[in-house]
Amino acid sequence: MGASVSSRTGRTGRGSGRRRNRGGRLNSDINVTPLVDVMLVLLIVFMVAAPLLSVGVPLELPKTDAKSLPSQTEPITISVDKDGGIFIQEAQVSLDELAPKLSAIAANGYEERIYLRADENSDYGAVMKVMARVNAAGFSNLGLVTDPVSQ
Repeated sequence: MGASVSSRTGRTGRGSGRRRNRGGRLNSDINVTPLVDVMLVLLIVFMVAAPLLSVGVPLELPKTDAKSLPSQTEPITISVDKDGGIFIQEAQVSLDELAPKLSAIAANGYEERIYLRADENSDYGAVMKVMARVNAAGFSNLGLVTDPVSQ
């Protein structure tokens, strides 16, 4: 039933080589379907990966009805785990190293917003010591991070 037809160029069958339109010129249209497919796959990959890029210290944050604070830049995050370990972003530091490292990291000086994340099972005194050190270092823009209450 199927027969191949030879063209002037000696090629046979459909889709082989470049296609010529009726005027004899080459048809150079771009097929955008594969481009759209690749872009959609990349979009899905980034949507799945974005929540995994949050601060890497696993904590059980307390649940509250408080509203979130607006932020234009990525804030400095200090975390206190349930064992009393202190972390700046993901790097563990001691209580004595906290103030000098914050001063070195803060790009906008003492007006930089600092978020404090503390495990709900952590010692209240350890959290207060961290807050006191941050305040004594001259940083007054401190926010406490909590999880929203699920309804």
